[in-house]
Amino acid sequence: MHFDRMRRREFITLLGGAVIALPLAARGQQRERMRRIGVLESLNESDPQQRFLTAAFVGGLQKLGWRAGANVMIDYRWGGGDSDRIRLYAAELTGLQPDVILSAGPLPLLALKRATRIIPIVFTNVYDPLGSGFVASLTRPGGNITGFTLGEFSMGGKILEMLKEVAPQVSRVAVVLNLEQPPNVAMWHAIEAAASSFGVRVIPADVQGPAEIEHAIEAFAREPNGGLIVLPGVIAVVHRN
Repeated sequence: MHFDRMRRREFITLLGGAVIALPLAARGQQRERMRRIGVLESLNESDPQQRFLTAAFVGGLQKLGWRAGANVMIDYRWGGGDSDRIRLYAAELTGLQPDVILSAGPLPLLALKRATRIIPIVFTNVYDPLGSGFVASLTRPGGNITGFTLGEFSMGGKILEMLKEVAPQVSRVAVVLNLEQPPNVAMWHAIEAAASSFGVRVIPADVQGPAEIEHAIEAFAREPNGGLIVLPGVIAVVHRN
């Protein structure tokens, strides 16, 4: 056993010396190997907001020394608010085995979570990732997912409170949401729980596209004293006009 330990120490010492002795050019080549980033976006590529965000992302990478086509390859997929397309693209991106994936919004993150538990995922634009089940803890996310959150579910009750403050006559409130997005579901429950304390009746409007949005709002607007809450999410953003 003592002999084996000595041989092992000698091998580690030799290996360390070999690494130190590598020519600087070779070490530079290793550092410059092509990395790969997958990006799954909620919006369409042509969306003005998306163009701004993409430019900011590429600019941020360049400031850190990552140049597209030089030392990093970026594979974009544009979801366009279509949950079926987002699920397809999530499978495509994970199949490419990138070093890391950037996920924008809860629908892409949900699809990516189901597609891989190995590839690191960094998310943006997700409300309450802990309550949505995306991370184990805000301080120690665990698993392969981490990122940036916009808020948490109790904001749903605060939104209803603000609506009553600006329009005290409101007695009926339509809540436009997408039930495929866990944050929307949880925010709806928070609004529903707060409704009685503000003396209002809340009605959910689960929408997938512009036709459903128009129909829900037109039908609701036929009666007086109505208010409208649009919960944040890819469906609302893509069809905001």
